[in-house]
Amino acid sequence: MKYLLLFLSVFLTNFIYSQAKLDFEFDYAQFAYDSTNNFVEVYYSFNQNSLKIVTDSLGKRIDGSLKIVIEDSVSGEIILDNQWKVSLSIIDDDSDHNQSLIGIISFILPEGILKLDITGADLNDANNVKSIIDQIVVNPILKDEIGISDIQLAYNMIQGSENVNSIFYKNTYEIVPIPNLVFGKDQPVLFYYIELYHLDNLEQDDSMLKLNQLMLNSRGNIIKGKDKYFSRNADSRVEVGSVVIANLPTDTYTIVLSVIDSVNNKGVSTSKKFFIYNPDLFYDDTTATSNLAILATTFGSMSEEELDDIFEKSKYIATSAEIDKYNKLSTEDGKRQFMNEFWKLRDDASDSPRNEFYVTYFQRVEIANQRYTALSRAGWKTDRGRVFIMFGEPTEIERYPNQIETRPYEIWQYTDIEGGVSFVFADLSGFSDYSLVHSTKRGELRDDNWSRRIYVR
Repeated sequence: MKYLLLFLSVFLTNFIYSQAKLDFEFDYAQFAYDSTNNFVEVYYSFNQNSLKIVTDSLGKRIDGSLKIVIEDSVSGEIILDNQWKVSLSIIDDDSDHNQSLIGIISFILPEGILKLDITGADLNDANNVKSIIDQIVVNPILKDEIGISDIQLAYNMIQGSENVNSIFYKNTYEIVPIPNLVFGKDQPVLFYYIELYHLDNLEQDDSMLKLNQLMLNSRGNIIKGKDKYFSRNADSRVEVGSVVIANLPTDTYTIVLSVIDSVNNKGVSTSKKFFIYNPDLFYDDTTATSNLAILATTFGSMSEEELDDIFEKSKYIATSAEIDKYNKLSTEDGKRQFMNEFWKLRDDASDSPRNEFYVTYFQRVEIANQRYTALSRAGWKTDRGRVFIMFGEPTEIERYPNQIETRPYEIWQYTDIEGGVSFVFADLSGFSDYSLVHSTKRGELRDDNWSRRIYVR
């Protein structure tokens, strides 16, 4: 078993769960630890009303169990397989059992693509069980780049605390998580916590960093947005904030937090989906969509540095004429208009307010950064990242990481492109930075003798 530190101090996106009456949910957040691991907090909740009350000599109580299995998706190695008991005494019959038992389990997890299998159960009712399966990509936050943690959403206002014995105490704050990620009438304010890392810049000591906060609805519309500037007076810092959501209608939303270093043209972002249930508020489709296209609204909130960053990541699908045109633009308004037209031309469903191509493209950029970052280069700048962004998930990947006579290499197959094409990437440097050495795709690098390049003499 890989090294793992465990503390008793759980994530609600794209999950699969068994049908059960047990009201059990979990969420998680990753924080920096070292160059090969992240510190991961798993937040869990049991609704008291969904657990069976039992009585013994000590009185009435409810008992739940939490089982967590974490497996390396590539090697199949079991990193964790453990179970915990959660109990609560019931004071009297008038107690509000509709509240939740909330807790935290924390781990140090190694780099990799990990499968999480989390099961909540009623220890007093064997049939009352709920299992949730999901995947977590652990990418350690490197020291030579500005870093940002996952977003932890909180149940109530995040305030300074001296209660160091609380399992919810962290960095002078007491943060009670909200594992079901549901807000609305009874939870009218969203509270969040993030950690920022490696902010020092010896060459630009006086430059400011910007924290940009955006909230989007399921249509991709920007609902709220604001900026905050802060100095580099520390290598790391904690940011807490709140967003009033009482006036927002029922929908799935995403909060996006970005740290932008405009001097060095760098940035990093993190996001979290959540749900708002406001039964008295509904979308009015005649007014919900702005007179401007959704992307115009999106780019309208961006600075020139942010627009430049977005276009830099978009060059893989831009024509040489478009690149030349953008480079000649000198105003923010001009760049905003260009970006709106650029992505509108690539919208596969112009009758929809949501530009699926734009959303998919930048989802791939984010995944590329998670999977393929190497040698201080963001994943989207690498050869594997570029191919993934342009063509998506390969039909098949053949991996050869430990060959005796060759350097590590991978062969990606795409059966739905040009009747079937392949890309060959090799770690020529020995630092897990895979370069494209051959492809059968038209317009890509072709070297039918690529095997000679990876041969170890």
